[in-house]
Amino acid sequence: MTSQPAERRDAWISIAIFLVITTLLSGVAHYAITRVMPTSHYVGVLMWCPAIAAFLTLKLRGRTISSLPWQWGKWRFNIGAYLMPVLYVSAAYGAIWALGLGGVPDPEGLAEWASALGLEAMSTPVIIGVMVAIMATVGCIRAMSTIVGEEIGWRGFFIWELRKVMPFGGVALFSGLVWSAWHWPVIIAFGGGDTLVQIANFTVMIVSMSVIMAYFTFKSSSLWPAVLFHAAHNVYYDKIFNPLTSDTGATSQWAGEYGFMMPITATVLALYFWYRARREGL
Repeated sequence: MTSQPAERRDAWISIAIFLVITTLLSGVAHYAITRVMPTSHYVGVLMWCPAIAAFLTLKLRGRTISSLPWQWGKWRFNIGAYLMPVLYVSAAYGAIWALGLGGVPDPEGLAEWASALGLEAMSTPVIIGVMVAIMATVGCIRAMSTIVGEEIGWRGFFIWELRKVMPFGGVALFSGLVWSAWHWPVIIAFGGGDTLVQIANFTVMIVSMSVIMAYFTFKSSSLWPAVLFHAAHNVYYDKIFNPLTSDTGATSQWAGEYGFMMPITATVLALYFWYRARREGL
């Protein structure tokens, strides 16, 4: 956080420009997602809105795109960031299964995996092992093509500007709240449950994720740990653990991004990284 008034003023101007452009661009994409069918292509457009907003802000402020933290950084930060969602998603679904809030494996999900892989004659462990291996590698790489658009904006530009005017905790909380609110129109349109509960759960989870992602971003001076973290989060909960989990009645209230369990496990991990950030002077 800078103490120079001129630098702080410039940072706030850049933040404001970025948020205005992101809101305007995302509004168009949100309209398409909620009003035009099918929506699949427009989701990708939405995810690139923060990057475009960052590029335009840099142009308006007389800065270059090359000034963003494009460098790969140290492998330990990239690997660590990838593994953090694996940890809290696995803990969340492990608790769901152990407490009987969801069953495992889901016969329908397993059958779909077997059919998609052409492994109908193989055993359950083989089917699960092959699909997890593919999703954990190729699945994450495919997810990164759209996720990188978000992370160029949020972790490549936005939190670095916030860092000029806020301490680590403020950066993590404010960026998390903004990032969460950016998703709310989709939750309202397609959540399918108690909207307020879903938004509350999602917001807690996103803010917790933002703490961890800010830590790895600042430690590595790179946006790539956040890209890997985000990809792992999306793939592990949606493409691996959700298909493995059968509905036992109230499973939707606990599983996924709108349920209770992932916000709980993500928050526990976020508190640890908040402590580390303070201890390490971030």
